[in-house]
Amino acid sequence: MSAVCPDLSHAAVLVAGDVMLDRYWSGTTTRISPEAPVPVVQVTHREDRPGGAANVACNLAALGVRTTLVGVTGADEAADQLTAQLVAHHIITHLQRRPDLPTITKLRVLSQHQQLLRLDFEQSLAPLAADPLLALVTELLESTDVLLLSDYAKGTLADPQSLIAAARARGKPVVIDPKGHDFTRYRGATLLTPNLHELELVVGACPTERILIDKSQRLRQDLALAALLVTRGERGMLLLREDAPPLELPTQAREVFDVTGAGDTVIATVAAGLAAGMELAAACALANCAAGLVVGKLGTATISAAELAAALHSPAASPILSADALAAAVAAAQARGERVVMTNGCFDLLHAGHVAYLQQARQLGERLVVAVNDDDSVRRLKGAKRPINPIAQRLTVLAGLAAVDWVCAFSEDTPAALICRIKPDVLVKGGDYQIAQIAGAECVRAAGGRVEVLEFVAGCSSSRMIAAL
Repeated sequence: MSAVCPDLSHAAVLVAGDVMLDRYWSGTTTRISPEAPVPVVQVTHREDRPGGAANVACNLAALGVRTTLVGVTGADEAADQLTAQLVAHHIITHLQRRPDLPTITKLRVLSQHQQLLRLDFEQSLAPLAADPLLALVTELLESTDVLLLSDYAKGTLADPQSLIAAARARGKPVVIDPKGHDFTRYRGATLLTPNLHELELVVGACPTERILIDKSQRLRQDLALAALLVTRGERGMLLLREDAPPLELPTQAREVFDVTGAGDTVIATVAAGLAAGMELAAACALANCAAGLVVGKLGTATISAAELAAALHSPAASPILSADALAAAVAAAQARGERVVMTNGCFDLLHAGHVAYLQQARQLGERLVVAVNDDDSVRRLKGAKRPINPIAQRLTVLAGLAAVDWVCAFSEDTPAALICRIKPDVLVKGGDYQIAQIAGAECVRAAGGRVEVLEFVAGCSSSRMIAAL
């Protein structure tokens, strides 16, 4: 599935979970210690970065999302440093300081960009009589679009069920990065995003794709989840939903440099997409692209909206979209004030008349969508000997035209369902149609759009070309 980056500046996400400070000490290594067979690192550079749920919040803020973070820290220098960095990222921060705890800190020692050692400074939160975050999260839910729970099994999320219930009672989606062997803690959430190892700790080994899909779907149903997104490293992601086939998202990583924090980037981007009004599949496709970028960076890192947009609009980004991705692309374009024009047809043998018609259609707006009958649909309409060119070739040729922004195949006899879902600003059809005869016209006009009929170029006909073969 292709992805598009919508305007995220109006999205609001509330993050709650285990916050921590990631520290990096790096330098050169030229000798082995005489005290033990370990390298000696001459530390020349020190850097602190927000980690855990704080890194998730930074990922959201980097995308331009209005981000609020709730968590628990110690009352120490690490908490001061963490707070200062979060404020610098323009994150609205509500950290409960506990003098009886150290701020969770992970110190990594590196040389030549390779991690040699990690030291953890932490103490799990003592069991509490009540969830330390519930009252504050409940209050903050009123001004957010999505609740994101970032669980690192450090004890901050003492009772995720109460947080899920509070959010769902207010109609807010809940996305969770889970930990541990007991996923029943997250029952009723909108989406869980475990990696494959975390999933197998709960459901058992998944040696084949079929077993993975079956066990994942069973878990999703048992926990009453709307969806489950399994991240699988170099094998990409797998999205399981109700009443939809499994969706595989191949990895988009160009070079894997460091996977630290990649899961934070995935869940942050999914939450950002949902908060901006994207459909779940499109938001996951966007997250897949972001993950491919962040693993090329060192340590806990973030992806900016500009980086993500550049990756999505690179020459490698295909204009051939699924229906889910097309819906997201059109919504994003319309949010930017762009007028979207849509037309449809078989486009079996592309000729000069088609090109002129599409150019005319493109002049009616800033974006042109072409919906194309798939092969079975063409056969039902035009007979067993059609199409001459299969759908993949027809989509590729149309996608190469300067006038065309996006192309999408449909399998029905008419594109009415797709048009009613997309709701273009202008629906265009060529020939001598009456507007009442045009598939999808009623939906477009009901949504405030208009329908136009354009004349075909005389003397150009696919049927005539085929008869001459």
